Amino acid sequence: MRSPVLRARPSRRPPGTSVSRSADGRLAGVVTMTGSGLSNQFGAAIGALAFPVLGPLGVVAVRQYVAAAVLLAVGRPRLREFTWRQWWPVLLLALVFGTMNLSLYTAVDRIGLGLAVTLEFLGPLAIALAAARRRLDACCALIAAAGVVVLMRPRPSADYTGMALGLLAACCWAAYILLNRTVGRRLPGAQGSGAAAAVSALMFLPVGVLVVLHRPPTAAALGCAVVAGVLSSAVPYLADLFTLRRVPAQTFGLFMSVNPVLAALVGLLVLGQGLGAAEWAGIGAVVAANALSMAVRPPGARTRSI
Repeated sequence: MRSPVLRARPSRRPPGTSVSRSADGRLAGVVTMTGSGLSNQFGAAIGALAFPVLGPLGVVAVRQYVAAAVLLAVGRPRLREFTWRQWWPVLLLALVFGTMNLSLYTAVDRIGLGLAVTLEFLGPLAIALAAARRRLDACCALIAAAGVVVLMRPRPSADYTGMALGLLAACCWAAYILLNRTVGRRLPGAQGSGAAAAVSALMFLPVGVLVVLHRPPTAAALGCAVVAGVLSSAVPYLADLFTLRRVPAQTFGLFMSVNPVLAALVGLLVLGQGLGAAEWAGIGAVVAANALSMAVRPPGARTRSI
């Protein structure tokens, strides 16, 4: 799962700034995007190593605590000044935030990292295509749908519960984007995201207590869960802040397309979760649908960063 929705700001390069400096900034942005994507997927894979001890629920609880610590430090929300009009989308965002991570990590436990992240990626892809009015975007939607059909085709080893959880994560990510947009309009900076992360962490506090009482964590498992929170929450959030100041939002959205592929590769390398040709074809279809839609987006079209 990605960090809160971030908006790219128009470039305000002062007169006299060299083109080479701009190119260097974009190169740094691309390198940062690559590191952010790998960090996000390696974090999820490392978190999965703690599943035998903590379970997905325990790992998600720790991740929520880490996310809250980071976003509270960055956003510094003034909670006492919030009005009810500002609080209600924050509370909904907190609920969606927790549900999204829990459904994704449970899906990872059942169907593997690559397939789970690919299904989750359908959420932001659906948001991007739903607002489009071009025939090309309709074709992209059909390509993505074909990929989903391949991934969810009936077979003896199919885990439909895990797939359903991946689709639930996709729905949550779509709702997360829309709610973040509302929160961003009603609260300045990252105050809304910080408040939502704090509320979500409070919701998972009883979960953490129950996990400790019934499944006492080992130091290794707890360490994996904390690393997952840092790599999948803190690093991507800070990296995206850096990136969106240096690359266009369209480039950012296009690069996001590779995340399902990164997830499949990391799942293979870290967790030994190999995929067949059909699964790779399904992942490729979903990636191609988003990449094609982003790559040929008309100049000046508003890109939704995710």
